[in-house]
Amino acid sequence: MCRLTIVLFLMAVAAASNGNQDWPAFEGELDWWQKAVFYQIYPRSFKDSDGDGISDLKGITDNLEHVYNLGAAAAWLSPIYKSPMKDFGYDIADYEAIDPIFGTMDDFLALVAKAKTLGLKIIMDFVPNHSSDQHEWFRKSVKRVDPYTNYYVWSDGKVDEDGNRKPPSNWISVFGGPAWQWNDERGQYYLHQFDPSQPDLNITNELVVDELLNVLDFWMDKGVGGFRIDAVNHMFEADGFPDEPRNNQSGVTDPNDYGYLDHIYTKDDPRCYGVIEKFRARVDAFAAKTDGVTRVLMTEAYTSIENAMKYFGTPEHPGSHMPFNFLLINNLGRSASNFANGIAQWMDNLPKKGWANWLVGNHDNHRVASRYAPELVDALNMIIMLLPGTGVSYYGEEIGMEDTFITWQQTQDPQGCNAGPDHYMEKSRDPERTPFQWSDAPFAGFTEGNSTWLPVNPNYVTLNVKAQELVTVSHINIYKQLVSVRETPTAQQGDLSVRTIGESLFAFTRNFPDEEGLLVVVNLGLEEMNHVNLQTVFDKLPEEATVKITSDFSKVIAGETVSTKDMTLLPNEGLVLGISSE
Repeated sequence: MCRLTIVLFLMAVAAASNGNQDWPAFEGELDWWQKAVFYQIYPRSFKDSDGDGISDLKGITDNLEHVYNLGAAAAWLSPIYKSPMKDFGYDIADYEAIDPIFGTMDDFLALVAKAKTLGLKIIMDFVPNHSSDQHEWFRKSVKRVDPYTNYYVWSDGKVDEDGNRKPPSNWISVFGGPAWQWNDERGQYYLHQFDPSQPDLNITNELVVDELLNVLDFWMDKGVGGFRIDAVNHMFEADGFPDEPRNNQSGVTDPNDYGYLDHIYTKDDPRCYGVIEKFRARVDAFAAKTDGVTRVLMTEAYTSIENAMKYFGTPEHPGSHMPFNFLLINNLGRSASNFANGIAQWMDNLPKKGWANWLVGNHDNHRVASRYAPELVDALNMIIMLLPGTGVSYYGEEIGMEDTFITWQQTQDPQGCNAGPDHYMEKSRDPERTPFQWSDAPFAGFTEGNSTWLPVNPNYVTLNVKAQELVTVSHINIYKQLVSVRETPTAQQGDLSVRTIGESLFAFTRNFPDEEGLLVVVNLGLEEMNHVNLQTVFDKLPEEATVKITSDFSKVIAGETVSTKDMTLLPNEGLVLGISSE
């Protein structure tokens, strides 16, 4: 997907406007994915094994213990399929082949086998909205070879009064510029909601859906534990291709910018939900006929909260296990009420059997340490790991990796390239995709070659895995402690009470019968907070709490006892405290 402003309706949740709200404990058994932390690996940037400056499957396999040692249950890989790499794997030329850049199918099977020995699941990215223009389906569709003739979205276009050929509509690509591309050989326009090299599949064609279902089977047979499905709300377009209206709320004045139009005909078509339900039925059927272990579906849609919830499906026709929750990935500033309201939006709108998930970063958004502050990394990890629901982390968040400055000449991302040299930094996703920082060795220990596909952040000399593992209180060790706490009944199933004090103090408790409770307190502000009395906002809060986990710069030490009526919090500080059960 692209870097988009996430739709937030913070003021819509009146009940959470004062930052105070409560939700009951979860009742019932939890499946593996509900207890899990999912760790996203950007395959080009994790670990290079052959010196070409690009990460590969062998590099990932050899370093999979890192994911295991963090306590994660699954490694989610961004696309590794055969691809021309115009959009770095999201332009798929063969859904059932590994791109040689990453290795071979045997390398993939070795990765799955290694993961199994560690008790990890491998999650594949899956892209049903579009393929590469190098895919065999598209090549045959261009030539009108049946049954592929209508596998893609084709149109004759229009002819103006002067006899000039024009695209069928004014639609704009997410990456900028017209969303229609003329193909001389076929003599028609094809739709591409992203790069011109990524023609949109015609999901109204049941043969296409069957092909995609078969792809799911192919990879499940190879041992994958589920799929993250890309850009699901782009799968359908309005019949007849009507022009979209101007978006007068965006402030965008460039008619080639995606934000210039209100995308009422190319996003969020209700038919999208039905396709996800078909995918879910297929993965459920596979589990039922094999080992009974859930193959999880995670869906990506930058959309309204109302639309996001519809991806859960219904009890009769379930859809996504986890429609990704982007409410905390947006820059909420240093406002405690924004965090409280974002959490309330998701929790209040969950369907009866829906399950929450939390993330603050991914491959399409600037790194959390750069969007907020490096000092807030520990506190934000505390929030996403200890709220009720599944935690999702982007590689590098466990050590507080930051965006890397990328020059125009170094820019790789098509979205950045299309924006041009004056605006590329506003659009490029390269800064958050740079090589993982393993050590202070050359190129951060990422490669033994002489270059990397994107530059390594110069701060790798001090900010790296090896350095942090040698320090007791460091981002990575705090992260591991948080994942360990997630294994408790309180963190997995306990109730939730969210509170704020002023605009800077954000706090929540988790309680479960006969178990130690949790109190998470974060100072989102830039000023020290003194004499904080949490008794004024939490009912029945014990007067004392035991420090369990702190930010890496905290003055308090794990094991100490603190007063909940008179706390001091440094700027950006987060604390996880143990509280006695009622």
